[in-house]
Amino acid sequence: MVDRVKEKDRRIQEHSRRIETLAQKMGQALGLDGQRLFSLIYAAFLHDVGKTKVPGEVLQKAGPLNEEEWETVKKHPVWGKEIIDNNLKLNYSDQQISDIVYQHHENFDGTGYPRGLKGDEILLEAQILSLLDAFDAMTSERPYQSAKTLPEALEEIKRCSGTQFAPRVVDKFLELMEAEGEE
Repeated sequence: MVDRVKEKDRRIQEHSRRIETLAQKMGQALGLDGQRLFSLIYAAFLHDVGKTKVPGEVLQKAGPLNEEEWETVKKHPVWGKEIIDNNLKLNYSDQQISDIVYQHHENFDGTGYPRGLKGDEILLEAQILSLLDAFDAMTSERPYQSAKTLPEALEEIKRCSGTQFAPRVVDKFLELMEAEGEE
């Protein structure tokens, strides 16, 4: 699966590695351990594996996506779950990993996708991954957008607490960033 991601878009692999590192720190800060922490870290690395089914010209498009392209991209959590379910052994942890990947674009207020889950309907691990995914996207150069500065990204995360992001995850992330001297 990792090779498929690398072949499709190297940026996805680099993005996933950065999120994997942050996921370990955030998971530990929020008290996850054992199997839950392992599942979060593994899901962080695989969260965009569904993008292997998105056409390359859409993934590498330099400008904004049109509605049809955006609808295709929004299918990647579903495709990611399918890929994981069909390629891992499906023990408990594998199911957890695929569920986290499936939910990583759900928003705390119910406006996310693919199902519009809300609040505690969203796994804590997926809530963490949602914030980390957005943070990395905001602070990384993309063909279609310039990177935000760290203060700009942190301000955006604060602004989206309770809507896009779970407040307790935002609070812990900001604490972690402050403790690491990033704020």
